Amino acid sequence: MIKDMPNKFSEVTPEIKELAKKCEHKIDEELFAKYNVNRGLRKRNGEGVLAGLTDISMIQSYTMIDREVVPCEGKLFYRGINIEDIVEGFISENRYGFEETCYLLLFGELPNQKQLDDFKAMIADYRQLPTNFVRDIIMKAPSRDMMNMLARSVLTLYAYDDNGSDTSIPNVLRQSIQLISLFPVLAVYGYQSYAHYEMGQSLFIHPPKEELSVAENILHLLRPDSKYSKLEAKLLDMALVLHAEHGGGNNSTFTTHVVSSSGTDTYSAIAAALCSLKGPKHGGANIKVVEMFADLKEHVKDWKDEDEIRAYLLKLLNKEAFDHAGLIYGMGHAVYSISDPRSKILSRFVRRLSEEKGREDEYHLYTSVEKLAKEVIAKERKIYKGVSANIDFYSGFIYSMLGLPHELYTPLFAIARIAGWCAHRMEELVNGNRIIRPAYKAVAPTREYVPLKDRK
Repeated sequence: MIKDMPNKFSEVTPEIKELAKKCEHKIDEELFAKYNVNRGLRKRNGEGVLAGLTDISMIQSYTMIDREVVPCEGKLFYRGINIEDIVEGFISENRYGFEETCYLLLFGELPNQKQLDDFKAMIADYRQLPTNFVRDIIMKAPSRDMMNMLARSVLTLYAYDDNGSDTSIPNVLRQSIQLISLFPVLAVYGYQSYAHYEMGQSLFIHPPKEELSVAENILHLLRPDSKYSKLEAKLLDMALVLHAEHGGGNNSTFTTHVVSSSGTDTYSAIAAALCSLKGPKHGGANIKVVEMFADLKEHVKDWKDEDEIRAYLLKLLNKEAFDHAGLIYGMGHAVYSISDPRSKILSRFVRRLSEEKGREDEYHLYTSVEKLAKEVIAKERKIYKGVSANIDFYSGFIYSMLGLPHELYTPLFAIARIAGWCAHRMEELVNGNRIIRPAYKAVAPTREYVPLKDRK
């Protein structure tokens, strides 16, 4: 499409605006309480409504003391193993952990050395896209949104799979490992195409390298010179591990269960999960954190002045700053209260990268906002559980220090979470024997049909 030309396809006409008013049917708020509807499938205290069982991961945010629910430090378990122990394991052995984490999530156990080597070789072998896929699919229709591009690419891969509709576990496992392998390639190539055709940047397409880890390959594919430091690759690898899975109740994973329960193919189920993750209330939150901090830096002159920072945060809550949404992005979580274990792990390593990049002042600004935001929110808002920094608070800062473009922030989430989605899809196919269909209470009164000639 020629730029700066009017696009009638995208135009919202006055007629459409007028008709849209007819679509705004608000349901009486009191009815939700009357029929005991847990909006967002969450109870008032933030706890999710039980919708299924899983042995893939577990989130712990409270404990029982004398039959009372007491908030506790957040914990996250992958197949029963504490995420902190998983991270400590591969960090102490000076190796990358995402491939091991994928194996654990898919198969339910940690691999031995041979199993890990064989699995990494399988991932490397599946990294090649079908012949001419980059030219015919990715480059011919570059998208402004990388998540839409990813979803489109995943759906298109169905056409290249002779067994695309086979939902047997061996075939779904094969598709899962292929998608885990291909997501970094699809995301980065999609961005390179967009950067070239939409932003006029030089086009370069590096082939993936078999000997590199997933995190290393992302940096290799993305950067013109393919260079990166060990610390950069290891911190990106850790971010992938921490984003790989988060229970069955998060929006995109629940979407995977719902769509898989219909009996559809893997590509359709994963495309649906991608479309869910794209939302700013889910996978797009770390971009909001970075944008919020950019606005803070413009309006807070002294980054060391806690009173000035506190005043800005108060303006955020009062809808007087940034996007006027009344939110301090990166603070609070639907489940965690006292702490998000993923954020705690990341924060320990962010400082090292900030020192390498000469951005220590920004790091200290982040830690100040984290501390002060808790105080401001607790004072200004009526909350039913504690509030703490979530993983989005630091992940966006890490990505910015790695020089990653904003367009890839949410796709990086998908590159990690595809492991959890695939594990949950197989769990649904093995254990689910009914299509997921929750109930909605109809509250509209019944009416008589009026013949056309009698309507006003």
